[in-house]
Amino acid sequence: MPNNDFEFDETKDFDVLDFGEKTEDEVVEGIQYVEANLWPKLEKAKRRISFAKDIMALVRYIRDPGVAWTRKAVVVAGLIYFISPIDVIPDFIPVVGYLDDLGVIVAVLKFLGHELVPYYDPDYKA
Repeated sequence: MPNNDFEFDETKDFDVLDFGEKTEDEVVEGIQYVEANLWPKLEKAKRRISFAKDIMALVRYIRDPGVAWTRKAVVVAGLIYFISPIDVIPDFIPVVGYLDDLGVIVAVLKFLGHELVPYYDPDYKA
């Protein structure tokens, strides 16, 4: 059982995280939005981002039918922020434009931890 406000048992207390009370259908809609808009964003960013392999692992994760929709909701929220043209730091600013996107993606990666490892491409060369 959690001993403070920052720890929770995700099998029992996942509802402590407020994702705007998204339903499973709304998460599926979010996945479709990500699928439709992620590729143009990655193409535009090209080599300016060093976390493309992480983005691809997250995409594989949300495509996995065995992953709970509540877990997918976290990833979809992070990817929608990455895709969104409205950022804390606009993407057109050289060098620092993707720092806020990186921060959100890193937070999602930390949240998922080792759960995401199988979704990385084993043939990826940095």
